[in-house]
Amino acid sequence: MSIPFRRDDTLQPGVVENVTHGVRRILCANPGPFTFRGTNTYLIGRGEVAVLDPGPEDAAHLAAILRATQGERITRILVSHTHRDHSPGVAALAAATGARSFGFGPHLTAPDAGGEGGDHAFRPDVTLPDGAAVEDGDWRVTALHTPGHCANHLCFALETERERGVLFSADHVMSWSTSVVSPPDGDMAAYMASLAKLAARDDRLYLPGHGPPLPDPSPFVAALAAHRLEREAKVLDALRAARRATARELVPPVYGPELDPRLVNGAARSLLAHLIKLAAEGAALRDGDSFEAA
Repeated sequence: MSIPFRRDDTLQPGVVENVTHGVRRILCANPGPFTFRGTNTYLIGRGEVAVLDPGPEDAAHLAAILRATQGERITRILVSHTHRDHSPGVAALAAATGARSFGFGPHLTAPDAGGEGGDHAFRPDVTLPDGAAVEDGDWRVTALHTPGHCANHLCFALETERERGVLFSADHVMSWSTSVVSPPDGDMAAYMASLAKLAARDDRLYLPGHGPPLPDPSPFVAALAAHRLEREAKVLDALRAARRATARELVPPVYGPELDPRLVNGAARSLLAHLIKLAAEGAALRDGDSFEAA
């Protein structure tokens, strides 16, 4: 099943876009092979505003957030997860506004244990377990713990007097690409379970961490799940053909020769996540960095 990606995003960094009632989007100028055109920051509410994912440390982006909310008051800073393109901007925004930060918790994998991509300085002022709600006068968001891409990843379900079925899907479901699942902080089994958690909902609009808004997300989520299962089968076939291999050695047979060289390391990390899942389910055997089919 092909995934109907959306890459038609023309929003320019620093410009404010109204994406749905009571929600505005600002794009950070941090494009890259894993961030597409940059990180999306969302402003929730009017008058008293919550900022979701202020992005990396970026003075121009901070200025754009403050400019967009001139005459309003930023009262809360929500964090979907602690990768360096999402949460490091919290400190400067909190210093400028006095707003408290909300998130699942600190990054859960230490740098020397494979968590080098995390923002280890972030500590939320208020921790949000699965199902916790944050609300203001005319809006409410409910935190949904969705580990897989990142162990402390949260999606946020939005409810207002005029809106239902809007989900801030962050990096768990992005409109422009699949998400990297990089062990040990990333976990493929957890990722698939989190996809199933979202599939059980009836949201009408996803607002992702990267890429444009995603309407009618149910077929997209189903395609993501099917893609991962197809990839898993391909990994197992390649492993059987190789008899014994590392995740890196399986990149060419699984992804093919046309893979962008900038994506090879990320592809190897995702393959490792698949291999770890297969080993946990008894379909593969692991010996250090090498795997073989069971």
